[in-house]
Amino acid sequence: MNSVPSFIQLDSVRKVYRGRREEFLAVSDVTFDVEAGELVCMVGPSGCGKTTVLKILAGLHSHEDGTVRIGSQSDSFDPARDIGMVFQQPLLLKWRRVIENVLLPAEILGLNMGEAKERARHLLDMVGLSGFAQSYPYELSGGMQQRAAIARALVHDPKLILMDEPFGALDEMTREHMQGELLRIWRETGTTVVFVTHSIPEAAFLSNRVVVLSPRPGRIHSIVGVDLGERTEDTREDPDFFQATTEIREALRAVEDGS
Repeated sequence: MNSVPSFIQLDSVRKVYRGRREEFLAVSDVTFDVEAGELVCMVGPSGCGKTTVLKILAGLHSHEDGTVRIGSQSDSFDPARDIGMVFQQPLLLKWRRVIENVLLPAEILGLNMGEAKERARHLLDMVGLSGFAQSYPYELSGGMQQRAAIARALVHDPKLILMDEPFGALDEMTREHMQGELLRIWRETGTTVVFVTHSIPEAAFLSNRVVVLSPRPGRIHSIVGVDLGERTEDTREDPDFFQATTEIREALRAVEDGS
């Protein structure tokens, strides 16, 4: 009996950046899978290639060697249509109202705007911004702007969301609140998510599997399993949560020690 292939499969992926006078190996032999509907976090030292992996998944950067497969014969995947991205900064257009920012991917893709507006309103309600559809970005707090960015990433109903330290610029309390909000949205939508972070507690709270990269050139050092069940506000006080963060921290220390 054939097993169902993973939604994302990276096998021995290698990326070299070339300049006029020099080149450097950014990632090498990156191999891991992500199941459909899974939320996987990726951690590692600064400059190890986490963002490079996201850009390869997004089709924004090519790769020299290895294979990248997303989707399957029964579930086709179009990077131009099926990816949503969220960055550390919300990158909202300041001259567009919140709902107009959320609708931007639908406009670019030429989707039915009547249906897109209905979905945008639903998403704004989902992220707690239903009363701010006609506001401008400067009228929102940093956390509210990032919620709008998440709604924008979901408006075209993508199969994959790539998130590059989306809560890194937020204060700690807002960050923890946004983590809970993201998990709620993820459960409601069932979208596959690859989430890059420097925060060990964030990785442990969000994901059941944490991919640990080595220093540049980034390689998969280990994949840490995190079995905490359904996360709640009390999860961070659970001894199992402390144990999970310890295991991730030890993996990162091993990376730094070269072991």
